[in-house]
Amino acid sequence: MNRLIGTTARGIRTPIVKQGDDLVNIVVDSLLSAVTSESIVLKDKDVIGITESLVARAQGNYASVDSIGKDVANKFPGEIGVVFPILSRNRFSIVLKGIAKSNRKIHLLLSYPSDEVGNHLMDIDKMDELKINPYSDVLTEEDYRRLFGKNVMHPFTDIDYVQMYRDIIGENVSIYFANDPRTILNYTKDVLVANIHDRVRTKRLIHDAGANIVLGLDDILTTSVDGSGYNDEYGLLGSNLSSDDEVKLFPRNSNYYVNEIQKILLDKTGKKIEVMVYGDGAFKDPVGKIWELADPIVSPGYTDGLIGLPNELKFKYVADNELQDLDGEEAIAAMKNRISSKEANLTGQAASLGTTPRRITDLLGSLCDLISGSGDKGTPVILIQGYFDNYATE
Repeated sequence: MNRLIGTTARGIRTPIVKQGDDLVNIVVDSLLSAVTSESIVLKDKDVIGITESLVARAQGNYASVDSIGKDVANKFPGEIGVVFPILSRNRFSIVLKGIAKSNRKIHLLLSYPSDEVGNHLMDIDKMDELKINPYSDVLTEEDYRRLFGKNVMHPFTDIDYVQMYRDIIGENVSIYFANDPRTILNYTKDVLVANIHDRVRTKRLIHDAGANIVLGLDDILTTSVDGSGYNDEYGLLGSNLSSDDEVKLFPRNSNYYVNEIQKILLDKTGKKIEVMVYGDGAFKDPVGKIWELADPIVSPGYTDGLIGLPNELKFKYVADNELQDLDGEEAIAAMKNRISSKEANLTGQAASLGTTPRRITDLLGSLCDLISGSGDKGTPVILIQGYFDNYATE
C-alpha cells in the first residue's frame, strides 16, 4: 500500500519539571508512555524536541536581579550606556531591573521605529509625515513625547515600553532614540550592548569609535554570582522572566541531555532517534511584524544527525516543468524517480529554487515552537516523524 502520510508532529505531555529533576528519564518515560497510549511506531530518524525552558528548570539555572546588579556593578565602575534592548516584559524588563540594581546612571539608547525583533515604538507613517530620518536623526525622550504623544502603546500588549522602562530604572536614566549605536558615546564611554542577533557588529562599531568598556548581555552572568545560575556562552541572552525578582537563564550543556536521551532511547527501542533542545522558532508574525526569535539561537543542543541543510527539489517546479506532459500514475512514478535520483547538492539548480536554505535545526525548532506554543498546552516535548522522508519514501 502506498504511503499516504508525510511529516507529523505531536506534542507530548510531561510531568511538571522542577529543579533537580531527572530530565533525561522524564523525557524518555513521557515519550514511551505516549507511544504506548497512542499506538505510535517509532522509527530511525524520528526527532524529539525538548523546550529549552525544561532543561533550564531542571538545572535550576536561575538568577536574581541582585545577582545581575552585582555582576554589572563589578564590570562597570560608573555610568552605563545600554544600547538597543528589545521591548519586552518577559525578556528584557527583568534584565533591566537587574541592571538598575547596579545603582549606576543609565543612558538608554533605543532603536526606532522598532526594536531588533519588530516591536514598534512609533508609527512609521507618522514618522514619514514628520520627516524624521531614521538613518541620522537622534531624538531625546522629550522629542519623542512631543512628536508621538504621552501614551504610545504597543498594539499587542497595550504597554508604553518607554514609560515602563523609565519606571523600572527610576530617575537615574536618560532615554534617547537613534539607529547608530555609536550615538551612545555622546553620553558615556562605557557601554552594555543589549541587542541579540547583531550584537557582534554593534560591539565592534562602538569599540572602534573609541569606547572604553564594551560588553554585551552575553558577558553578564557568564559565571555564578553568589551561587546564582549562569551561562558561560550566552550570559543573559535567552533569559526570561521567572518571577518579579528572578530570571530563568538559557540552559547550559544542552548537548549532554540530547546525547543521553538518544542513547537511552536506542537501548530501549532499538531506534536511533535524533534529539534537540529548542527555544524560540525563527519566524515572523505577518500582522504584528514581530520576528519571533528573542533567543540567541534556535537550538543550543542537538544530536549529530540534525547537522546540515535540507537538500530538496521544488515539487511544484518539477511538476510544472519536467512532468508537464505526464498525468496520473505515470506522473507519480516520474516524480518519485526524479526525487530518488536527485544530486547530493542541489544548490543553485533551477529545480531547487524556492526551497528554504535554512539549517535543519532552525526549521525543526520553528515547527516545535509552533506545536508547543508558549501558553498552557503542557507539551514541552515534541515528537516529529517523517521529517527526513520525501514523496519517494514508502
